Amino acid sequence: MGSLDRSTIWPYEDGEPGRFYYSRYANPTVEEAERQVGELDGGTALLFPSGAGAACALVLGLLNPDDTIALAEGCYYGTGVLLTELERWGLRHVEFDQTGPPPDGVQLVWLEAPSNPFLTMPDIAAAVAHPAPVVVDATAATPIHLQPLEQGADFVLHSATKYLAGHDDALLGAVVCADPETAERLQRFRGVAGIVAAPDVAWLLLRGLKTLRIRVERQTATARELADRLRAHPKIETVRYPGIGGLMSFDVADGEAARRVETATELIVNATSLGGTTTVIETRARWEGDRVPSGLLRLSVGLEDPDALWADLERALAT
Repeated sequence: MGSLDRSTIWPYEDGEPGRFYYSRYANPTVEEAERQVGELDGGTALLFPSGAGAACALVLGLLNPDDTIALAEGCYYGTGVLLTELERWGLRHVEFDQTGPPPDGVQLVWLEAPSNPFLTMPDIAAAVAHPAPVVVDATAATPIHLQPLEQGADFVLHSATKYLAGHDDALLGAVVCADPETAERLQRFRGVAGIVAAPDVAWLLLRGLKTLRIRVERQTATARELADRLRAHPKIETVRYPGIGGLMSFDVADGEAARRVETATELIVNATSLGGTTTVIETRARWEGDRVPSGLLRLSVGLEDPDALWADLERALAT
């Protein structure tokens, strides 16, 4: 898996800085994790201390004041919150339906595959036909199911906290660049800004990557089965699942019903986040308000027995 090097400094070589000299610019453990993530996605990867940190660095490192981002509507709520916060620096964003082409007059197209929590899949071909660079947040799809750079995207973004690390114990983000020169530019910005990942969490990411495929394949198989069973349940109004990955959402009658379900599960944990080995469920209206239906529940499928998970959901839905 590679050694864990916590050093912040390394000796100069013949009086000059070598490949590693100060950890704000490079660390061997972080660099090995970046190599492996880049290999999975087919580009040059850079790690950041969180998914939000990766998104922030990508925007601030590559865009200019008065630039506009076309943001996939229904994408992760925190992305929109971040971009709204950055409006004070002159960056704007407009939402668009990512199942079709992006609007004209934007300097970056931001897709999410699938969107969280609405689970729409983007039209990547329509996006890459646009003159602006394209970033695809593929956190929920993972490189096991989707490699956007192969389809012409310029960047892939991951909240590596989720499926890549996979054990709910490592806060990390990643940007994978198609163009090595752009990666170098972003790496310089990262070093200057200090938005750097620590070696301990990079080491945990290396651990998670060893089981990524087997975890995601198991989570996908279980999620498909649960989605089919939920669609047939009389108390379920809508099921959103794109057929890949372990993330889905479904609607019950209203917010009160959703609260009863999320607090009644026993095996499934009532918690936020996604992509770990433990199945978690939560109402998203507590965070996103009227942006989502009040009865929407987001379910991230873990590695438990599918029948045990279904029994737990059935009991909760009966409350």
